[in-house]
Amino acid sequence: MKGDDQIITHLNKLLAGELSAIDQYFIHSRMYENWGFSKLYERISHEVQDEMNHADALIKRILFLEGTPDLTKREPLHVGRTVPEMLKNDLDLEISVIGALREVIAYCEKHHDYQTREILGVMLKDTEEDHAHWLEKQLHLIDAIGLQNYLQSQL
Repeated sequence: MKGDDQIITHLNKLLAGELSAIDQYFIHSRMYENWGFSKLYERISHEVQDEMNHADALIKRILFLEGTPDLTKREPLHVGRTVPEMLKNDLDLEISVIGALREVIAYCEKHHDYQTREILGVMLKDTEEDHAHWLEKQLHLIDAIGLQNYLQSQL
């Protein structure tokens, strides 16, 4: 089914964001593992898989719309040097993805591509309610109990 060229362009832009998230979370997960923060490692490794699933859904939709997925583009990575910086950088990335998803969902609605809108809606729910919310909670915990107590709880 030949899709709207602008929707395909939007989906490729979202794909670049998902691929960037995979890269950023992957390096952060390995840093957590190297530092001995096994709970953070496990959680962020899980997020890498979620982002891969999002990228897969976008690729499949682009192909269905007879477009060509562009796996060469990435957004700039923001690799942190400390746990709070890493969590903040990941939250900033998620907030950016939320905004982009909302924009493309609105475009799909306006152009009557309800199936793409539905796929993106699932991704938005996962991004808002799962990862962004979890990251916000971690940053709140650092503020509430202090960095050293937080880090000890992540061993």
